[in-house]
Amino acid sequence: MKKIVFATNNAHKLSEIRQILGERIEVLSLNDIGCHADIPETADTLKGNALQKAEYVASHYHIDCFADDTGLEVDALGGAPGVHSARYAGGEGHDSEANMRKLLAELGENNNRKARFRTVIALIELEDDESTEFPLHFNNTKFFEGIVEGQITRERHGDEGFGYDPIFQPDGYEQTFAELGMEIKNHISHRARAVEKLVRYLSES
Repeated sequence: MKKIVFATNNAHKLSEIRQILGERIEVLSLNDIGCHADIPETADTLKGNALQKAEYVASHYHIDCFADDTGLEVDALGGAPGVHSARYAGGEGHDSEANMRKLLAELGENNNRKARFRTVIALIELEDDESTEFPLHFNNTKFFEGIVEGQITRERHGDEGFGYDPIFQPDGYEQTFAELGMEIKNHISHRARAVEKLVRYLSES
């Protein structure tokens, strides 16, 4: 079975990815490879952040890896919070409750609730003779994107999932991600769609 590192410190994301991939690919955590660093995410795009994290692991641990970055884009807010989704309310941590409160407050009574979740995955597969000396020039970097369209609800609903799941209702459903549960979410979510593209590529290659 192919082994690959998922460059994230988010336990929810790791669990979600492992459920999606099942037994097809063994996904190692950063802890599994002894990486306890606070990997920087300083790019101004989802793609840039995903690549930054993947390059960090590939260069320091010389192992195949992928990283993702996800953003919630709300039309009425000009695409915000976008790349700043995890820390939208400010502060050092990822305070989901504060993020949701801020988002709902900024939308107010606006009837345009259209939004989407977007995930970008950066995959780096190392070649046997590939150098990890700086500056980095990885020869085999691929990107995979997944998007799910939906609406921001006026109140939070449901207890499952994480992040903005209690206030995001995907198109075609009458419940939020947090109400639908992980089994359904893992089939229709932005991350699931990006991961399926990743798996298809890995299977074909």
